[in-house]
Parts: sequence; structure tokens; C-alpha cells
Amino acid sequence: MAAPIDTLAPLRPWIAHYPEGIAWDTPIDTRPVHEQVLAACARNPSAVALDFLGGTTTFGDLAKKIIAFAGALQHQFGIGKGSRVALMLPNTPFYPIAYYAVLRAGGIVVNCNPLYTVHELSHITSNAGADVMITLDLQLIYEKAEKLAQAGHVKSLIVCHFPDALPLVKKILFSVVKRKDLARLGASPIRDRITLFHDMIARNETPDAVVIDPLKDIAVQQYTGGTTGIPKGALLTHANIAANMSQIDKWGCDLFYPPSKVIAVLPFFHIFAMTVCMNVPLCNGTQVVMLPRFELKALLNVFARTRANVLPAVPTLLNAIARADSVTTEHLASLEVAVSGGAALPDEVRAAFAKKSKALLAEGYGLTEASPVVCCAALRVPSKPMSIGLPLPGTDIRFVALDSGKPVGIGENGELQVKGPQVMAGYFNNPEATRDAFMDGWLRTGDVGHMDEDGYVFLVDRIKDLIICSGFNVYPRTIEEALMTHAAVEETNVIGVSDEYRGEAPIAYVKLRAGQSITEEALKLFLAERLNKIEMPRQIIFKDALPKTLIGKLSKKELREEYAGMKGQK
Repeated sequence: MAAPIDTLAPLRPWIAHYPEGIAWDTPIDTRPVHEQVLAACARNPSAVALDFLGGTTTFGDLAKKIIAFAGALQHQFGIGKGSRVALMLPNTPFYPIAYYAVLRAGGIVVNCNPLYTVHELSHITSNAGADVMITLDLQLIYEKAEKLAQAGHVKSLIVCHFPDALPLVKKILFSVVKRKDLARLGASPIRDRITLFHDMIARNETPDAVVIDPLKDIAVQQYTGGTTGIPKGALLTHANIAANMSQIDKWGCDLFYPPSKVIAVLPFFHIFAMTVCMNVPLCNGTQVVMLPRFELKALLNVFARTRANVLPAVPTLLNAIARADSVTTEHLASLEVAVSGGAALPDEVRAAFAKKSKALLAEGYGLTEASPVVCCAALRVPSKPMSIGLPLPGTDIRFVALDSGKPVGIGENGELQVKGPQVMAGYFNNPEATRDAFMDGWLRTGDVGHMDEDGYVFLVDRIKDLIICSGFNVYPRTIEEALMTHAAVEETNVIGVSDEYRGEAPIAYVKLRAGQSITEEALKLFLAERLNKIEMPRQIIFKDALPKTLIGKLSKKELREEYAGMKGQK
């Protein structure tokens, strides 16, 4: 039972500043997500659950397919309590059907990014021990699944026929014009290990009952940490997933309920989209409008066609919208709330987006190991600028000194650490990494920041991105924020490199806006008024494009490798 709020307030200054109607100690719902979504389907079966390029799936149809697929998984493939099933699917109706069906069958979802290399996918599938992979017959995706099966990393493939996801006219056009994009399954060397998704649904089997212990049973094994080393499988229980849904639901003050429509342009295989774009709205009976990938014109068409009002996004996506001359306020007229996550939201992007949309732009923060959301700006009223908001209901945070590990005071920078019902059980088969992930029972985030007297959280940078320059802490984000204030700069990413004199020094990579030009000397002169001498980049390198991760976050890994290669050639 939660302690009375008045005795907790001194330890949780954010409670006094929660938006009206939200309580920190509100009851958290930990019912398994598949039970919640099937209950939502039963409440309003005729309502539209999924919209994919104009083709729709009602909640009633969604439930029938989840149940039928779960039955086939159990009876054809022996999927049951603890079985791991790999999903390698882009945003299509197949993804939520497969996801909820695996959970209903008692299995564990192992998300696989279709854009990963076969080498990266090999580690995930073999480490997880996923015998079955559900994928798509688009050749670019299928060929990777085929290679995984040939190498023995998965035993069987369940293949979804992409045109079946399309509305009738588009399905016919695709079959005529884009047929060459489909894999020829009949000619596949592993055709005897392929089962068709629609055949499994057609069996219309009823799944056996499965008793789930939400606190102990794993729902999702989500791989993370690939940019810094070998990916680790974060074990997220049914209670972890459901708790974070419940926390976001309370925080949203009915935002994720009908008649809202949520745009899912971020991929479901990423933890942010899985929770915010899929689980939360669908379990509340709210329509999800899917796009298979981000294309500006397609996104604008979705707004025009559906009048969707909620857009979870990453900063690079918001920047693309804000900087595009073709985007007008009318295009975004239906948008009420945009939620930015996945990376720090530059103030310049926030300001530029505000010129294109009157929508409330709320920055959130999370990590895979927390299912993922930890903090978020209010979704109905403005929050403090540059803050990632307040800890969600039921969530505790603290900041500790980077050297001693002791808690620091209000306003002092330290590592952000988290406790809450959304925090993972640990990493799969990796007790050492699990031990390293926690300090005295608190999840270590690896992010540096501080809390103000009102409980608002401000992040400075990642610990691993911290640059120690002449003994001083230099945060790449500080330099990036300064660069983004220049009108010619569209994107920037700063890395630390070895420096004989200072130990480390910052190097800035910059992509300029179309039609703009500036010299390195002029840009450094501009920065001189905004940065101290220690923060000044040793070098500014201009590029036509900056590398991004597969969900659109600017990536430092490739830049570090590129710079090391440049240095090695000298």
C-alpha cells in the first residue's frame, strides 16, 4: 500500500507539480496486455482498430485474427509458456496480430528490426533461442529471414503476404506493378520450412488457456545496446509492459481514448512505438493509423485523410516537418499533441515546429529497460521549456554523483537512476550485465542531468558521450544546441576524439540547410559568443547527410568510426 502523499512529498518534489487530475500513487493496472486488447475488442467490435494505407481492420476482426493465430501457434508450432518467437515485421496489420497472438499463446515476443544486417539478426535470434520467426514476403525482408533459417538461427518461418495488408485497389495495383518486389516462396531453398500466415488464420483454431503470472512471466525480450556493444535482451514482464501502459494512460488524461487517432509512423519493433503507438491506444479502443516508414508526403496525406490528432515522433522526424517549406499549418491542423522521444529534442526544433503547428509538443524520456517511459512533459498543459517533464505515476528517480555514486542535491548534475513497476527483470542469460545495470536496486540509465526544486528533470547528455576536456566535463548536447541556433544549420552531431594536449576534444559534424553555405571559421566565430573555449569544437566537418539509427535518431557510432578511419589514412 502506498504511503500517504504528504509524508512522501519531501522525497518527491514532482508530486506537488503534477497536472490537475493526476495522482502519483494512482493504482497501476498490471493485467497482461493481450487480455486488455481483447477486452477492448469485445467492448466495441465494429470500431476501426487499424488503418494501413486506407485499408482498415475493426476491433472485432482484430480479435478473431489474434485468437485464430494464437491457436495455430500453439497447435502447429507448439508455442507455449516461455517459447520465444521472433517478429521481423514493419508496421502493417500483421504486426499487432502476431504480437498479441504470441502473448496469448503464452510465448515471448523477440522484436527484430527488418533493417538490421543478417549478422546482427543472427546474434539476436540465436541468443534468444527463437525457433520460429514471423516475417513478410517482401524480398528485401524475406531474404534475411531465409538466410537466418539456412544458417540454423531459426527453424521455421511464418510468412505474411504483404498485398493482403492493402485495401483492394492498392492490392491489385501492387500485384501488377510491384510483383517483382515479392519473394518467390515456392522457389525458396527452405520452402519446406515455410508456413503461410493466412493459412494459419484460416484454420480458425481456438487456443488453449494459458495462466500468466504478470510479475514473473516475460512478455517481451527486447534487445538493446547494439550501438555500444553486443545487444542484450532486456526481459520485460507482462507487468512491466502493462504498468508502463497504465502510467502513460493516467498521464494522458484521456488523450489516448476515442475519438483520438494515433499515428504510428515509428516502427512497432522499437520499444517507444510498441508502447505508445500500439499498446496504449489499442487497449483503450483507439484507432491506430499506420505507415510502413516515414515519408513526409505520405505522412501529410495521412493527416489529410484521417484527421489524426496524436503523433509520437523522434526529433529528426519533427525537424523534417518543421524545416520543410512544403508543410503548412493547414497540413497539421488536426494535430493536438506531438510526443517527442528517443533522443533529446533541440530547442531550435521545438521553436521551428511551433511555427508550423499549434499542437502541444511534449518531450518524454525513457529507455528499453523501463518499458520504456520514465518521465514526460504534461500532455494537456505546457511544461517547463527544455525539460523532459516529471516522473510518471508510480515512478521514483534520483541523481547520483558520477564518481562516488552518492545522491546529489537539487540542481546538481549526476546520473539519473530509476525505480518503478515498469523496470525490467534483468538481461537474458547475462547476470553480469544485469548486476551492472543496477545500483542498490536502482536502474542506472547512463544519462546525466539534474532535477530542479519543482521536480522537473533536465538531461545534459549520455555518460558514454561525455567528453573530458582538460579535466572539465564537456557535453556534446551543449555544443549541438548552440550550433542549431544558426539559421544555416539543419542537423548536427558532436563526438569526442582523443587529443594529445587536452585528453579529448569535441568534433562537430554539420549538415547545412538546402541553399545555405557558411565556412568553418564563420561558424566558429558564431559559436564563440555561445560556448566557452573548452567547449569550442576543435574541428567542424560539413556533410551532405548525417548517419541515423534505424528509427531516425542521429547516430554517433558511425561518426566515431568515420573519424577514426580519416585519422588512420593520414
